[in-house]
Amino acid sequence: MKILVAVKRVADPDARVRVRADGSALDVSGAPRVMNPFDEIALEEAVRLKEKGLAEEVIAVSAGETDSQEMLRTALARGADRAVLIATAVALQPLAVAKLLRAVCERESPQLVVCGKQATDDDAAQTGPMLSAMLGWPQAAFASEISVEAEGGGYRATVVREVDEGSETVELPLPAVVTAGLRLNEPRFTSLARLVQARKKPLEILTPEVLGVDVISHIETLSFMESPRREPGVRVKSVAELVRLLKERGVI
Repeated sequence: MKILVAVKRVADPDARVRVRADGSALDVSGAPRVMNPFDEIALEEAVRLKEKGLAEEVIAVSAGETDSQEMLRTALARGADRAVLIATAVALQPLAVAKLLRAVCERESPQLVVCGKQATDDDAAQTGPMLSAMLGWPQAAFASEISVEAEGGGYRATVVREVDEGSETVELPLPAVVTAGLRLNEPRFTSLARLVQARKKPLEILTPEVLGVDVISHIETLSFMESPRREPGVRVKSVAELVRLLKERGVI
């Protein structure tokens, strides 16, 4: 079985990101860039499936600027066998990323695609479901547990996914798309030795043009603005005082 893992380079979620003075975009120039935390979880799960003998190859795929090569080297150090970078300077929307991943899937023919449930920069949670629809494959989003078994010359996955009511267990014939939730696993650390060894693993660089994919966005962002500052909390001595305060502020 071959597993494809989609990973994205994002601004460190712990870094403070501000809106540019003209409101045109977010200023991430001073923020460190890291692998999207949910994609780290997806990669870890793929590597664990390989370590269990259920997969022969794990491929890490990313789309974005050429600087994403360093992030892909980290993915290789954590257990991916090879990596593919779709290099482009265009700001990619989820639909464009899904199209690019579909093109890579058509080239690689993986039996399982695993990606993070969402990216911490846009929180869209759209790429995995869009990819599933484009490929015509079943999907399981927000996975907290994944198990794979051989079945009749193929494979079947059992996925426990988090839903509003608690959890739901679904069975999927492979190929399929699964998006990783926060509680799926705890990603491993990367040693310096593994980072050095990862330099010897193959990293292929493609372009949207080579894949025949149009990545031009049809969505226009008009402006960004920071959330209004919240007023400091106050202590009240009684319910009556709380009700009076809420009325004064127009809450009730």
